[in-house]
Amino acid sequence: MEMGLGDLEIKPWGDRTDLLADPVAKMLARLVGADNVGVTQIDPEVSDTTAFCERYGTRPDQAANCIVLEAKRGDRTWFAACVVLAHTQADVNGLVRRTLDARHVSFAPMEQAVSITGMEYGAITPVGLPQDWVILVDKRVVDTPHIILGSGLRTSKLALPGSFLASLLNVQVVEGLAKERTSSG
Repeated sequence: MEMGLGDLEIKPWGDRTDLLADPVAKMLARLVGADNVGVTQIDPEVSDTTAFCERYGTRPDQAANCIVLEAKRGDRTWFAACVVLAHTQADVNGLVRRTLDARHVSFAPMEQAVSITGMEYGAITPVGLPQDWVILVDKRVVDTPHIILGSGLRTSKLALPGSFLASLLNVQVVEGLAKERTSSG
């Protein structure tokens, strides 16, 4: 599968289910359009986005990050996810918080995120998240012809059309969900 995502050997996901977390493989098996999804094995030492892009020649505007959040309003607490391109940063305390109608939003505790999703920390992906979660996807992700993002395991990545994410259950595509990163200095 050629997707122009750098120096990656991308295979159809169904040929390498061993490279997918169980919830991811189960979800892909049920989704229309999943035949456009590929998977690639990577060195888990460079699973984090910046190191991954440098090692495999994938541009940051082709790499997406899934951020797991814990939202609160009154006595209610729930989990949600945001998907943004690597060269951007989710507007967590602004548009994300307002879109989720939460009083407070923070990064979900690692142990809870791993336990609830059945995926490895640093590799959590929107594909296969619990059905009651809201998944917010920045419109730039959906507009990107092909993206690379977590597979649920740190030893691999999914490769797929950005528009595929819009077909997932509970996805809201949000214009301006992320802002360009600024260098700090």
